[in-house]
Amino acid sequence: MPFIGAIIQKKIDEALNDVTSSLSFLKDEKDYIKALPEQGMSQPEVLEKMKEYSSKGDVRWQDGKVSGTVYSGEEKLTRLLVKVYEEFAWSNPLHPDIFPGLRKMEAEVVRIACTLFSGGPNSCGAMTSGGTESILMACKAYRDLAYERGIKQPEMLVPVSAHAAFDKAAHYFGLKLIHIPLTKAMEVDVQAMRRAISKNTAMLVCSAPQFPHGIMDPIEEVAELAVKYKIPFHVDACLGGFLIAFMDKAGFPLKHPFDFRVKGVTSISADTHKYGYAPKGSSVVLYSDKKYRSYQFFIAPDWQGGIYASPSVAGSRPGGIIAACWATLMHIGESGYVEATKRIIKTARFLESELRKIDSIFILGKPEVSVLSIGSDTFDIYRLSNLLAAKGWNLNVLQFPSSIHLCITQLHTKSGVAEQFLKDVKDSIEEIMKDLDAKTTGMGAIYGMAQSVPDRSLVAEISQAYLDGLYSTDVPCSEKHMNGSPSHH
Repeated sequence: MPFIGAIIQKKIDEALNDVTSSLSFLKDEKDYIKALPEQGMSQPEVLEKMKEYSSKGDVRWQDGKVSGTVYSGEEKLTRLLVKVYEEFAWSNPLHPDIFPGLRKMEAEVVRIACTLFSGGPNSCGAMTSGGTESILMACKAYRDLAYERGIKQPEMLVPVSAHAAFDKAAHYFGLKLIHIPLTKAMEVDVQAMRRAISKNTAMLVCSAPQFPHGIMDPIEEVAELAVKYKIPFHVDACLGGFLIAFMDKAGFPLKHPFDFRVKGVTSISADTHKYGYAPKGSSVVLYSDKKYRSYQFFIAPDWQGGIYASPSVAGSRPGGIIAACWATLMHIGESGYVEATKRIIKTARFLESELRKIDSIFILGKPEVSVLSIGSDTFDIYRLSNLLAAKGWNLNVLQFPSSIHLCITQLHTKSGVAEQFLKDVKDSIEEIMKDLDAKTTGMGAIYGMAQSVPDRSLVAEISQAYLDGLYSTDVPCSEKHMNGSPSHH
């Protein structure tokens, strides 16, 4: 009925306005540079302008109040990386004959990762720009392998908790994605995955751990399915790969193996730019055997510009990022990674133990690594997110079910940070309990509304406003505040 459509559209328009006005990175912008300066700026002028840009924003990640995002931030490491990048600023692995040292660095990063994840002599891999590309490459490889096996409409079986990069891969590569539900423990339901296997199944997926709740999927059980039905099996360890590889030596052994020691695991993705502490823009995708990696490669033998071959999505790639990743691994070394892992897991276990003592909230599942997801049956958890934001915290907002999470990094292991988080959570909950019926506003309200909309294309439309906002050079004309923000007190 037309009038119902008008009501829905009005709600969408309101949500679009709320999204735009809630984007903190658009606030307080008075002007934008929209054309090249007629005369180039001097180096001191450029650096002064750069400082102006780098100081923007209210969130100071250096204080340890941000979930994930920056995993080290150590000043000594930063200074080393700047020097390394300077040396390799103009390098490009597309030209190994011109930059042979860079080729060696990349090969060594991949081999080190293979060793960390218990790869055999035939294990191999490639560096990528990040976790999404690593996942894309594995999916592309298994799609092409499926085509070769005569599967015309390849399907991948992916837990609902797995990273959205698998959805992106399905969208990009024409794969059918079948989402597998979770158990009450927030692990993928192995029996549901077994029932979903068909003649079109091209790959199985598990996470180690998954991003939303930090839960390790039952990799050994799924690997048995992979072996039985002869299906490639990808373990996504993008988030925690460079923690779980060291947890045993750090004194926090995991309950189950997760890497190439498990028969049936054919590929692993792991981000060097997360708990590998390398600068952003580096990850690895690893294979148990070179026969799988060959399907990842792209080769155009007949191009007029010559035979074109590339291992991953990009052609040219920033050599400085590869060199900086290599330098990070060399500088920190095994002992450094073990010590960092020890501090992070110790902090995560402390926070989990203390948060479980608070009556009106709960921790989802039994996280083993560095992510703690918080929910509540007593109040709207997004109100807690808003109040913590007002206290300077920047947490991840989750949906299905409504929850928020803290991804613990080295910054949270600093003295007093974990204790301050617990205090702020308790103080915020005390504030919420004074008025349980208060309306949730800001981004929390948008997430709440988005979950209740059956037509997910409408939610996608709202998300477009966020993406458009990233490229906005228009000066904002109004401001709104979330409940719990300073304007309400």
